[in-house]
Amino acid sequence: VQLQASGGGLVQAGGSLRLSCAASGSIVSVNVMAWYRQAPGKQRELVADITSGGSTKYAGSVKGRFTISRDNAKNTVYLQMDSLKPEDTAVYYCKYSYSWYGYWGQGTLVTVSS
Repeated sequence: VQLQASGGGLVQAGGSLRLSCAASGSIVSVNVMAWYRQAPGKQRELVADITSGGSTKYAGSVKGRFTISRDNAKNTVYLQMDSLKPEDTAVYYCKYSYSWYGYWGQGTLVTVSS
Protein backbone atom coordinates (compact mmCIF):
# COMPACT_ATOMS: atom_id res chain seq x y z
CA VAL A 1 0.00 0.00 0.00
CA GLN A 2 1.30 3.45 -0.92
CA LEU A 3 0.02 6.71 0.49
CA GLN A 4 0.42 10.12 -1.14
CA ALA A 5 -0.37 13.12 1.03
CA SER A 6 -0.77 16.68 -0.17
CA GLY A 7 -2.21 20.03 0.83
CA GLY A 8 0.18 21.34 3.46
CA GLY A 9 1.53 24.86 3.44
CA LEU A 10 1.84 28.15 5.26
CA VAL A 11 -1.27 29.83 6.61
CA GLN A 12 -2.02 32.60 9.08
CA ALA A 13 -3.68 31.88 12.38
CA GLY A 14 -7.42 31.61 11.94
CA GLY A 15 -7.05 30.34 8.39
CA SER A 16 -7.91 27.01 6.81
CA LEU A 17 -6.17 24.22 4.95
CA ARG A 18 -7.36 20.95 3.48
CA LEU A 19 -5.11 17.91 3.45
CA SER A 20 -5.64 14.94 1.15
CA CYS A 21 -4.14 11.46 1.22
CA ALA A 22 -4.70 8.92 -1.52
CA ALA A 23 -4.03 5.24 -0.93
CA SER A 24 -3.13 2.87 -3.73
CA GLY A 25 -2.12 -0.75 -4.04
CA SER A 26 -3.71 -3.68 -2.24
CA ILE A 27 -6.59 -1.89 -0.52
CA VAL A 28 -9.05 -3.89 1.54
CA SER A 29 -12.60 -2.68 2.03
CA VAL A 30 -12.55 -2.71 5.85
CA ASN A 31 -9.89 -0.33 7.06
CA VAL A 32 -9.14 2.76 9.09
CA MET A 33 -7.54 5.89 7.70
CA ALA A 34 -6.07 8.47 10.00
CA TRP A 35 -4.12 11.68 10.29
CA TYR A 36 -1.30 12.04 12.79
CA ARG A 37 1.00 14.99 13.38
CA GLN A 38 4.41 15.53 14.84
CA ALA A 39 5.59 18.92 16.00
CA PRO A 40 9.30 19.67 16.47
CA GLY A 41 10.58 18.03 19.63
CA LYS A 42 7.30 16.24 20.30
CA GLN A 43 5.96 12.74 19.80
CA ARG A 44 3.70 11.86 16.93
CA GLU A 45 0.07 12.11 17.99
CA LEU A 46 -3.26 11.06 16.54
CA VAL A 47 -5.25 13.96 15.13
CA ALA A 48 -8.29 12.09 13.80
CA ASP A 49 -9.29 8.80 12.26
CA ILE A 50 -12.19 7.43 10.27
CA THR A 51 -13.29 3.89 9.61
CA SER A 52 -14.44 2.62 6.25
CA GLY A 53 -17.95 2.75 7.72
CA GLY A 54 -17.60 6.44 8.49
CA SER A 55 -17.09 6.45 12.26
CA THR A 56 -14.76 9.21 13.36
CA LYS A 57 -12.56 10.03 16.32
CA TYR A 58 -10.76 13.30 17.10
CA ALA A 59 -8.08 14.50 19.45
CA GLY A 60 -9.50 16.89 21.99
CA SER A 61 -7.24 19.70 20.79
CA VAL A 62 -8.77 19.72 17.30
CA LYS A 63 -12.38 18.76 18.01
CA GLY A 64 -14.73 21.34 16.55
CA ARG A 65 -12.03 22.81 14.28
CA PHE A 66 -10.93 19.87 12.13
CA THR A 67 -13.10 17.52 10.10
CA ILE A 68 -11.95 14.17 8.75
CA SER A 69 -13.77 12.60 5.81
CA ARG A 70 -13.12 10.00 3.17
CA ASP A 71 -14.11 8.94 -0.31
CA ASN A 72 -14.05 5.15 -0.37
CA ALA A 73 -14.35 5.03 -4.16
CA LYS A 74 -11.12 7.02 -4.42
CA ASN A 75 -9.43 5.47 -1.37
CA THR A 76 -8.77 9.00 -0.23
CA VAL A 77 -8.97 10.60 3.20
CA TYR A 78 -9.26 14.33 3.79
CA LEU A 79 -8.61 16.60 6.74
CA GLN A 80 -10.34 19.97 6.67
CA MET A 81 -8.56 22.22 9.15
CA ASP A 82 -10.30 25.44 10.15
CA SER A 83 -9.51 28.07 12.77
CA LEU A 84 -5.89 27.04 12.67
CA LYS A 85 -3.62 27.97 15.55
CA PRO A 86 0.17 28.29 15.72
CA GLU A 87 0.22 25.17 17.91
CA ASP A 88 -1.18 23.19 14.97
CA THR A 89 2.18 23.63 13.23
CA ALA A 90 3.56 20.16 12.54
CA VAL A 91 4.28 17.58 9.90
CA TYR A 92 1.02 15.78 9.22
CA TYR A 93 1.09 12.10 8.29
CA CYS A 94 -1.68 9.93 6.97
CA LYS A 95 -1.95 6.29 7.94
CA TYR A 96 -3.86 3.39 6.46
CA SER A 97 -4.55 0.41 8.71
CA TYR A 98 -6.33 -2.91 8.52
CA SER A 99 -6.06 -5.84 10.87
CA TRP A 100 -2.59 -5.49 12.40
CA TYR A 101 -1.04 -3.79 9.36
CA GLY A 102 -0.28 -0.10 9.19
CA TYR A 103 1.14 2.01 6.36
CA TRP A 104 2.35 5.60 6.58
CA GLY A 105 2.46 8.39 4.05
CA GLN A 106 5.45 10.67 3.62
CA GLY A 107 4.15 13.61 5.62
CA THR A 108 3.16 17.12 4.65
CA LEU A 109 4.23 20.24 6.54
CA VAL A 110 1.64 22.62 7.94
CA THR A 111 2.93 25.92 9.31
CA VAL A 112 0.59 28.33 11.05
CA SER A 113 1.95 31.82 11.61
CA SER A 114 0.74 34.07 14.41
